Amino acid sequence: MGHTVLLIPVPAFEPFVRARWEHYDPAWTSRDPAFVHAHITVLSPFVAEPTAADLATVAGLAAGARPTEVRFEQVAAFPDGILHVVPDPVAPFAALTAAAGAAFPQCPPYEGRFDELVPHLTLDHEMTGQSVDSVTAALADSCLLYTSDA
Repeated sequence: MGHTVLLIPVPAFEPFVRARWEHYDPAWTSRDPAFVHAHITVLSPFVAEPTAADLATVAGLAAGARPTEVRFEQVAAFPDGILHVVPDPVAPFAALTAAAGAAFPQCPPYEGRFDELVPHLTLDHEMTGQSVDSVTAALADSCLLYTSDA
């Protein structure tokens, strides 16, 4: 059985991220058209079977989040090889994760494995032979990265 996740969909990246999943591990690619592959995680894992009260809390968190124009400018790699982009600005996403973690203390973000949480959108992994440069080039070709000199 999987786990539940609170996330923010990033539809512009869905075709790119879904294609990477499909290429490397089709079994992990959802056939459900409503499933979101490209996202920024707010809280994972989340409550396995959320109650109406849990969902009301989530709705309150979402209602308190202000709309923010976001740019994705640079591909980076975490020490474990995950290739990702960080939203700019990052603060609203970090604040939402902090608020969700406080509202659901039984669900520490990423099971408490990381001292520093970096809101991000996962794109690929270095173990697949990809690199910051190759993913940057692929995203530039698809016009998904924002650059100030473009």
